[in-house]
Amino acid sequence: MKGVSTSTGKSIRGRDRRRYRAARDRRRSCRRCLFLLAFAALAHAEIIDRIAVSVGSHVITQSELDREIRVTAFLNGVKPDLSPAGKRATADRMVEQQLIRDELESNRYPIPAAGEVEPELNAFKKKYYPTEEAYQKALTADGIRDKDVRDELLWQRELLLFIEIRFQPGVQVSEQEIQDYFDKVVEPAARLAHPGQPISLEDYRGQIENTLTGQRADEQMDNWLEQARRRTEIIYHPEVFQ
Repeated sequence: MKGVSTSTGKSIRGRDRRRYRAARDRRRSCRRCLFLLAFAALAHAEIIDRIAVSVGSHVITQSELDREIRVTAFLNGVKPDLSPAGKRATADRMVEQQLIRDELESNRYPIPAAGEVEPELNAFKKKYYPTEEAYQKALTADGIRDKDVRDELLWQRELLLFIEIRFQPGVQVSEQEIQDYFDKVVEPAARLAHPGQPISLEDYRGQIENTLTGQRADEQMDNWLEQARRRTEIIYHPEVFQ
């Protein structure tokens, strides 16, 4: 059946088809715009959050590297070192962290509870910030969150617990080593600090033994990390460290 003619002589059906095509073209154009916007957002995200280091099956992103630099600087009361050398040093430390985390997960080491950092965090706030508002403003100024600070403090506790369980039990400190450390390090420093006062090894024995045990445990961990690095494929992406 032919279309009904209007006063202008044009077919209603023909006009409907033109409207349909126009609407269809608008929908296609809209879909293309949405696709281009999504693609642009994805490309932008990829540029911002590049992979800094690959550690086995794990990755450390550029944003994670930046956050680690800022949080560490915040806790140390210094400015963030975002230089290529600063980024590389932090990346090296984060690689070690990942290797240790793999060990913690695979062997089910005990993990400190999140609440254990509260006393340390409160002491940090009390020392550097008169009010909670001042603390929050400092976080915002440095581009980090309270959660980032808590996570860093919790990681420090995890690391100390790992060293204590994994390496310290095998450390043996001899009596001669304690005596040598006292003679070479402790006694000279004590005499300078307290001239004329008697200095006894027994007054410092516990401290010396703890110090030497910690040093030996750190050495063992360094050796373990070196071996773990050799077993793991680690790839640094140089464009992040420019």
